[in-house]
Amino acid sequence: MGSPEFSCAPLRALMAAGHDVVAVYCQPPRPAGRGKKPRPTPVQALAEDLQLPVRHPATLRDAAAQAEFAAWGADIAVVVAYGLILPQAVLDAPRLGCVNIHASLLPRWRGAAPIHRAIMAGDRETGISIMQMDAGLDTGPVLLTRTLPIGAEETTVALHDRLSVVGAEAVVAALADFDSLIPIPQPQEGVTYAEKIDKAEAAIDWTNDAAEIDRQIRALSPFPGAWTTLSGRRLKFLACRVAGVPPQGAAAGSVIEGLTIACGTGAVEITEVQPEGKPRMAAADYLRGTDMRTGTILGL
Repeated sequence: MGSPEFSCAPLRALMAAGHDVVAVYCQPPRPAGRGKKPRPTPVQALAEDLQLPVRHPATLRDAAAQAEFAAWGADIAVVVAYGLILPQAVLDAPRLGCVNIHASLLPRWRGAAPIHRAIMAGDRETGISIMQMDAGLDTGPVLLTRTLPIGAEETTVALHDRLSVVGAEAVVAALADFDSLIPIPQPQEGVTYAEKIDKAEAAIDWTNDAAEIDRQIRALSPFPGAWTTLSGRRLKFLACRVAGVPPQGAAAGSVIEGLTIACGTGAVEITEVQPEGKPRMAAADYLRGTDMRTGTILGL
């Protein structure tokens, strides 16, 4: 049970490990692209390539959907970034219950956006938790964890891809040793919630500290993309690093050199951008076609 690209590696891994995947559940196709034609989720596309039965109910709360789910007779359900709340009847249907691949070290970062929030908060490590699901929001006992360091310049998309692979490996390991795993209740201490990213968080306030702006840019890359404005047009920043101390008197949001920008404290060097209406590109390529002079103020 999964929907986005993050869920594809675990499905491939389960198949490669020889598990009998009786069905794949995902979000329904939604309008996308210029023609607004219904587009299947990445998991549905993969499942169809693998010739697996696919179901994409709009809800699992009605009796008919729950009866169909139970009729598969599954031993266990593997859930990863599915996108629907599982009612108790669904949680109870598989013989061994439902396990979740969650992209954090629970109980830190329960909720919708654990990868973004870990980077935004400046966490030095994160990981994967294989959790036995209950009726709460990521509150079930943890069966197995895998820890990963977060790189100093790592973006959400890069960490997402690494965690997807580790999650796939972890769930296969958990299922192989399932009978001997001891569910460990999550402690009450250290609980944090990864709220869904709001687009309003993407506007850069150059009076903030450079380290905070660096984390904002990396956490929101590639979507929604942290942004500022130049000559009234939106400019997204998708990769960066903390730079040295700006010259004394440099205004927050001013260009120091190239695409190194002064902040309220310190400076950030932008390495990848996306101008409004254009594809993403290296900062060096952007500068070759832009009159970006030292002292230019961004965000006005």
